[in-house]
Amino acid sequence: MTTTVHGYPRIGPDRELKRACEAYWAGRCGPADLDAVGARLRRAAWEAYAAAGIDEMPSNTFSYYDHMLDTAVLFGAVPGRFGRPAEGEDRGAELDRYFAMARGARDTAPLEMTKWFDTNYHYLVPELSPHTAFRLAGGKPLAEYTQAKGLGYETRPVLVGPLTFLLLSKPAAGAPDGWSPLELLEGLLPAYAELLRVLRAAGAQGVQLDEPVLATDAGRAAVAGFERAYRELGALDDRPEITVAAYFGPVGTQVLEAFKRTGAERIALDLVSGPEAADELAAVSGLGDKALVAGVVDGRNVWRTDMRAALSRLGPLLGLAREVVVGTSCSLLHVPVDLDAETDMDPALRARLAFARQKLDEVALLGRALSDPEGAAAELERARTAPPEPEGFRNPRVRARLEALGPQAPERARGGRRGGGDAPHYLPTTTIGSFPQTEDIRKARAEHRSGAIGGEEYERRMRAEIDKVIALQEDIGLDVLVHGEPERNDMVQYFAERLGGYTTTAKGWVQSYGSRCVRPPILFGDVHRPEPITVRWTTYAQSRTDKPVKGMLTGPVTMLAWSFVRDDQPLADTARQVALALRDEVADLEREGIRHIQVDEAALRELLPLRAADRPAYLDWAVGAFRLATSGVGERTRIHTHMCYSEFGDIVGAIEALDADVASVEAARSHMELVGDLDRAGYRRGIGPGVYDIHAPRVPTADEIEAALRTALRAVDPERLWVNPDCGLKTRGYPEVEPALRNMVEAARRVRADLTG
Repeated sequence: MTTTVHGYPRIGPDRELKRACEAYWAGRCGPADLDAVGARLRRAAWEAYAAAGIDEMPSNTFSYYDHMLDTAVLFGAVPGRFGRPAEGEDRGAELDRYFAMARGARDTAPLEMTKWFDTNYHYLVPELSPHTAFRLAGGKPLAEYTQAKGLGYETRPVLVGPLTFLLLSKPAAGAPDGWSPLELLEGLLPAYAELLRVLRAAGAQGVQLDEPVLATDAGRAAVAGFERAYRELGALDDRPEITVAAYFGPVGTQVLEAFKRTGAERIALDLVSGPEAADELAAVSGLGDKALVAGVVDGRNVWRTDMRAALSRLGPLLGLAREVVVGTSCSLLHVPVDLDAETDMDPALRARLAFARQKLDEVALLGRALSDPEGAAAELERARTAPPEPEGFRNPRVRARLEALGPQAPERARGGRRGGGDAPHYLPTTTIGSFPQTEDIRKARAEHRSGAIGGEEYERRMRAEIDKVIALQEDIGLDVLVHGEPERNDMVQYFAERLGGYTTTAKGWVQSYGSRCVRPPILFGDVHRPEPITVRWTTYAQSRTDKPVKGMLTGPVTMLAWSFVRDDQPLADTARQVALALRDEVADLEREGIRHIQVDEAALRELLPLRAADRPAYLDWAVGAFRLATSGVGERTRIHTHMCYSEFGDIVGAIEALDADVASVEAARSHMELVGDLDRAGYRRGIGPGVYDIHAPRVPTADEIEAALRTALRAVDPERLWVNPDCGLKTRGYPEVEPALRNMVEAARRVRADLTG
C-alpha cells in the first residue's frame, strides 16, 4: 500500500514566497534572488514528504503566481499584447512578461482572474482564439523534476490537464460567437505529447494530469473529448505512467467508463467531496487493470481525519482496482502549512486539527494501517481517540433563538424602495469599503496586539486615520462615503475575532492569489455576537461628515466560504447562526442612524456547487441567510452587497432574491459582461459594476472609466447605476488610489452631465 499527495502549500511557513515576489516587483531583488527562494521552497516541500514517509512525491506544484498561468506560458498561449520572447531573452524579461500577464503593466491589462472551482483560490483565465497555436514553449516541469532528482527525490510532475485547461479558458476578444476553446483540443495534444516524452527522457516514471473539471457539468458533457485526449496520450511510446486526477466532487460512471477505455494507468478520485465515488466504481465493475489513488484525507479543511471513517472508505475499494494508493482529496494548497506554529491555541481545539504538515502524517499512517495493521495498531488507536469539546462548542441560547425564528427566510417591506436608494443624483459614486492599509496602520495594529500601546492610543490613531479618509473622500467628491476600515486586518478575520464560536490562527496563512495570503479563521462552535463590532467606528465616521457613510459588514455565506468550517452539522445551519449574529449588528447600525449598510457576499458564487442539480438547495439557504441578516431594517435604510471575482451568470436569480437595494460586483476585467447577464435575467435593483480593476497596479484614465459607464448604461437604467471600483482598496497605495478615484468621479460627472442635460 503506497501513499501520495497532490501538492503542498507554495507560500512557505512564513510567507517567504509573498515577500520574495513583492521584493522583485518593487525592484529590491533580482531574478536570481527570486529563483533562489523558489528553489528553497520546493526543496522544503520534498523534505516534508520524505520526513512524513510519503512514498510518491509530486513536483511542478510550485508556482510564482498561478498554475493555470504557468500552463498558458508553458504551451505558448501568451496574448500578443504581452509581447513575444526574443531570442536570447534573459530571465528578467521572462519573469516580467509572466507577472504582466498576472498583474498588468502600465497600459497593458492583465488576464482576467476568477475563482478556482468552488475554492477561495483565484486563477488567471487564459485567453484563446481559433488562431492560438500551441507549442512546448517552456521547461518549468522539467526543471523542477530535475531539481528534485538532483536532491535525491524521484517525483511525479503535476500538470493541469488539457480538458481542464481548455474548459477554464475564455475566448479572446474577436473570437467568433459561439466558439469554444475546447475546439483547440486537437492542436493542444501534440504539445502535451512532446512534454511527456521530454519528461520520460529525463527519467520521469510517472506524470499527473489534473482534470478537476470532470467534477462539473461542463466536464462531464465533454467526456468524448476527455476520452479522445487520454486515448491519444495513452497511446504514446516513451511516456511516463499517466495519473488522471479528478477532484472537488464525483465524476460519474460515464467518465469512469471512458477512463477505462484510455491508455492512462491511474485515476485519482476525491472521496471527501465525492464519497459516492466508491459506489460509482462498483457500478462500472471497478477499474480492471488500472490503479486508483483514493483521496480520503481532506485537502481543503483543517479538521483531523476520522481514521475509522477513512479506513471504512478504503476497505471496499481494495477489490475494485489493480492497486489502491492512499492520498489527499486534492492539493494541500488550500490549507495552512503547519499546526505546530499555533502554540497559543486552545489545546482542546488544537487536538481536533491537522494542517498540511499533519495531513502528510495522516496519509502515511493510513498507508501503514493498510499495509501492516498490527504494526500500526497502537498509533492508529491514538489517532482515533476523540479529543474533548472545546469551550464554546455549544450555545443553547443561539439554537433556541433560531428555532423560534423558524426555517423560512424573512421578507423585507418593499414600499417605496428603489434601486438607487437615497442617491443624490444619477450615477452616485462610492467605494467598496476599505482604503489603503498603510505601514502606519499596520504598525498601530501590531503595537496594540503586542501591548506596546494601550487601547486609548490605538483608538486615537484609528480615529485620526478615519478623519483623513473622510476628508479625502469629501475632497474627491464621492457621494456615499466609507470609514476606510483601518482597524480591520481582513474582512472575515476581523469579524471572526469578535464572534463567539470562532478562533483565529497566528500563522495559518493560505494563498488566495499571487502574493495575496489570508488567514482563514476556524469556525468550530455555535456562533454568536457578544457585543457590537463595527458600530463605534461607523458612527464616528458619520459624525465627521454631512454625507452618508456606509456601514460595512461581511455576509454569512462569505464568513463560511473564507473560514474553515465545522463539519459536524449542515452548512445551512451554521450560516443561519452567523446571519443571526449579523442581524443584531445591522439593527444596532440602523438604530444609530446609519442609512446605508453594506453586507458583503463576495463569495456567494464561490460556494455554488459544481453540479447544477445541487445548486437550488444551496442558493435557497444562502439567500435565506442573507435575508435573515438584513431583513429587519426599515424602508429608509438601504442594504448594499458586494460580490468579488466570479462567473455570475449562474446566480443572477439569486442576486435578485437577496433583496438588496444595491449590488456592487466585479465587472472591470470581464468588460461589463455581468451587466448584460443581470439585465437579461430581469434584475431591476441598484447595480454598481466595478468600473476599474483595483488588482492591477495602474491608474485608469477618466476616459476609460467613462467608456465603461457608457457600456453599462446600455443595459442599466441610469437611476439604478452606481459608480465604484471593483473591489476594496486595502492592497493598493494612495499614489494609485487617489488619482484613480478622482478619475472615477470625473468620469461619472461627465456621463451624469449628459444624462441630466
